[in-house]
Amino acid sequence: MNEVFDTIIVGAGAAGLAAGIYASRAKLNTLILNEGAIGGQMVLTDEIANYPGVPTTKGYMLAANMKNQAKSFGCKIKTNVKIVKYSLEEDVKSIELNDGRVFQGRSVILTPGGRPRSLNIEGEDEFKGKGISYCATCDGDFFTGKEVVVVGGGNSALEEAVALTTYATKVTIVHQFGQFQAFQHAIEEAQKNPKINFIMESELRGFYGNGQLEKVTIEHLPGKKVSELKTDGTFIFIGYQPNTEDLQGVVELNSRNEIVVDTDMKTKIKGVFAAGDCINKRYRQVTTAVADGTIAALSASEYLRG
Repeated sequence: MNEVFDTIIVGAGAAGLAAGIYASRAKLNTLILNEGAIGGQMVLTDEIANYPGVPTTKGYMLAANMKNQAKSFGCKIKTNVKIVKYSLEEDVKSIELNDGRVFQGRSVILTPGGRPRSLNIEGEDEFKGKGISYCATCDGDFFTGKEVVVVGGGNSALEEAVALTTYATKVTIVHQFGQFQAFQHAIEEAQKNPKINFIMESELRGFYGNGQLEKVTIEHLPGKKVSELKTDGTFIFIGYQPNTEDLQGVVELNSRNEIVVDTDMKTKIKGVFAAGDCINKRYRQVTTAVADGTIAALSASEYLRG
């Protein structure tokens, strides 16, 4: 293509769409390239009730509104593409697709997002957003007065289990080992909470229900005995994966494969920025992704006009 965009955004999750809104509204010729469904992790959330100014909405509806807002400012969006090559070191960067098309831009904002690690067991895909969650902060309120299961044994699992007791009447932690891989204070806080029960040396084997999660099966590893546990919800905290597999050797990644950026969302490559769940950060929410995308777009605008 002969057209050279002011900025190319890779990914159309919350960060990418926010960057698209801000960049195109700043009169930058903006293109978003997206490999999967528009909205990223947002579309996996059935109901979002903590987005400021929006009492409650469906995840896919918030994503659709962001997309339409970006397009209303002139942002171009191409979906269902497969990127095979990044060339980012030059002043004019290029991104090549598997169909041979090459898109060029004076700046690039990387927002490929990320995904919680999955258990990859029966029923997990079916009940995502219908009883299965990967974020207690996002979804804990939906389980007020109910019983839930937490899977994991690290700091996140124990801390989120304690947080969930604010809402749930009972929290059962299921962990595959006989001891936790967490700080002692986190372990002690969970153990002294009367609402928390523990099933150790065990793993979930399946999720079951009729439209909504109703029960799980658990295997006790030493004896290989499988039992059922009725539950209203399950929270999975076994780690997080940034979608940066294709960026190995392209930009600097840390030991967790997150893109390394500064506070202005700049990578070490001139004119290349990154934002959202793919970067080195602690908290991953729709609001933090939107903030990251906003900063990245403003930084890209400043770079182009500076």
